[in-house]
Amino acid sequence: MSLIENSRLFELLIHALIVFTAFPVHECAHAWAADRLGDDTAKKQGRLTLNPFKHLDVLGTLFMLFADFGWAKPVPVDPRKFKNPKNGMALSSLAGPASNLVMAYIAMVIFRILYAVLMSSAGTETLYNISYIFSMIVYLNVALAVFNLLPVPPLDGSRIFNLFMSESTYFKVMKYERYIQIALMFAVYMGVLDVPLYYLRTWTIDIMFILTDWVDAVMKIII
Repeated sequence: MSLIENSRLFELLIHALIVFTAFPVHECAHAWAADRLGDDTAKKQGRLTLNPFKHLDVLGTLFMLFADFGWAKPVPVDPRKFKNPKNGMALSSLAGPASNLVMAYIAMVIFRILYAVLMSSAGTETLYNISYIFSMIVYLNVALAVFNLLPVPPLDGSRIFNLFMSESTYFKVMKYERYIQIALMFAVYMGVLDVPLYYLRTWTIDIMFILTDWVDAVMKIII
């Protein structure tokens, strides 16, 4: 039985890859951006690292491993340390989803290289399994980025969207952050966001395909 045929084991492996790669890269990117913008809070707490164990949340990890939804420990940010607090919060928040899109792009390049080899009849079952894993890394990193860019507290998108809100309006919204977070989790559980997230993921992956068309051109010369 191949790895992919053992779907439960394969699903667990993919989710573990996300936990130990996408999550730490996402949180480290937040910490790095904040540090570059003047806030060293996360750096002092040891969060400016790719070590996954510095970023993992126990419950969020379990949810990710055994369900399709999970989270890491949020990186602490002190907006008072930014020269421009609103811009600093927006840029440090954007860094997380941006890092996942970069990871998705790199995984897409590797996937298309492997796919080209497979189509040349030079591939093996092992290569097929590896290529499929990279396709899932693309999908899950895109899914993580798209979800986090939603302009809903406590997601990164809410802090980016803050650029277009007055300070008074922002703080009024943030007073209800906990209740909004509960409503968000309920919406995810009930599948309310499934359709809009599906289209956002699909459009993003389509763009990734367009931006990696050069891989096919190069592989046609090589193979």
